[in-house]
Amino acid sequence: MADIERIYTIPLKGGRLVPRTKRAPWAINQVKKFVSRHFKEHSRIWIDPDLNKYLWERGKKRIPPRVRVRVIMFDEDNLVEVSLAGKEEGEEE
Repeated sequence: MADIERIYTIPLKGGRLVPRTKRAPWAINQVKKFVSRHFKEHSRIWIDPDLNKYLWERGKKRIPPRVRVRVIMFDEDNLVEVSLAGKEEGEEE
């Protein structure tokens, strides 16, 4: 089968209810939960280091209100890759 690629906007506004010192780890878990909800049959979720860096950019207390991600599902590996949607392959900032 072919690989499936989708772009999602994941809201992270609920982080206000989480203690300040646990917001960035909570945001990573929310991204994983969101992706697992949309790709149920795939159990392995890989978070791109650039997405991780974006969520931790302002520290663990101040996460962004939403994040736009590109999700690619690889059928042969049973893997789901999650990366930032605005960044293309090999592009430097």
